[in-house]
Amino acid sequence: MLYYLAEFAEYHIVLNLFRWQTFRAAGAVVTAFLVAFYFGPGIIRRLRMLKVGQVVRSEGPQTHLGKAGTPTMGGVLIVMSTVIPTLLWAELNPYTITALVVILWLGALGFLDDYLKVVRKKTEGLIGRYKIVGQVSLGLLVGLSLLFFADRFSEIPATWTQIPFFKSWHVAFHPVAYVLFVIFILTGSSNAVNLTDGLDGLAAGLSAIAATTFGIFAYLLGRVDAADYLNLFYLPGAGELSVFCVALAGGCLGFLWYNAHPAEVFMGDTGSLAIGGVLGAVAILLKAEFLLAIVGGVFVLEALSVATQTIYFRWTKKRTGVGRRIFRMAPLHHHFEQIGWHENKVIVRFWILGTMFALVAFATLKIR
Repeated sequence: MLYYLAEFAEYHIVLNLFRWQTFRAAGAVVTAFLVAFYFGPGIIRRLRMLKVGQVVRSEGPQTHLGKAGTPTMGGVLIVMSTVIPTLLWAELNPYTITALVVILWLGALGFLDDYLKVVRKKTEGLIGRYKIVGQVSLGLLVGLSLLFFADRFSEIPATWTQIPFFKSWHVAFHPVAYVLFVIFILTGSSNAVNLTDGLDGLAAGLSAIAATTFGIFAYLLGRVDAADYLNLFYLPGAGELSVFCVALAGGCLGFLWYNAHPAEVFMGDTGSLAIGGVLGAVAILLKAEFLLAIVGGVFVLEALSVATQTIYFRWTKKRTGVGRRIFRMAPLHHHFEQIGWHENKVIVRFWILGTMFALVAFATLKIR
């Protein structure tokens, strides 16, 4: 909305500032943080009044039993703190509209899951296959939209994607394979963040790091000079995603104010599914799907720890009759808790790892 004030720059030169993505990105991140900071206490009080408390699994770490009853569904705050600044500061183009649809869609899906868990007292929440249907349907919608409306996004073929570290190489998917790839990225990223959301502030901090990283990449890919110099795809209009991404980062930081240990509120599936899915969507829109595995390296490790633990347990149980484990507990952050690390130590060290993965992602810009 504020972007269009630049059209009146002839009346006052100050209004010309609204043309610049860097200025609007700064405004978006500050606005997002302030929205979360201001509305956070009211939302937390409301959740407490509604007795929307976290249900702690008995098979999880025993140290987490004291967290039972802490308000959850706080992801509403993150979604709100991302959407409002984006509508205020970003130009609404195919990139930002797609990102907004994804975060609202998956936020609603996560909200339904949380609602069934904590309000309707259904332990499993939304049945797994229904959740997958919601994620796959969104992936199908995004994939087909990118195929059929490719000319509205860029001149780069929709089915092409960039390969980190290699300046002149790219992958060109068959259209059907591309849609399946989009579905896999959206579903996988949303579930990976969901699995990571197990410690106070862990997912929120890592998400802020990843969102900021993608915000910088979006800015570079949206500039013809930077894209040409760095041998990247030039994606006109993609720079507006930098405003969206830093708004997401600001929302996560604002939420972290109340989610830091000991947490006053949890994001629940409302936040984790929305954040994970929209990070995947941004990677898809920037044709940087493989870069997502680097930027979200900690999320990947968390998801792999669950997958390998499950597969190994079932395989050993089938062969020997007794299931064995690779980790003391999965996801990975619980393993380190079980070997004696304090929760805060796990969180901060995982944030450090997330920062290091982000730096590796930036290194791919010149090691090409």
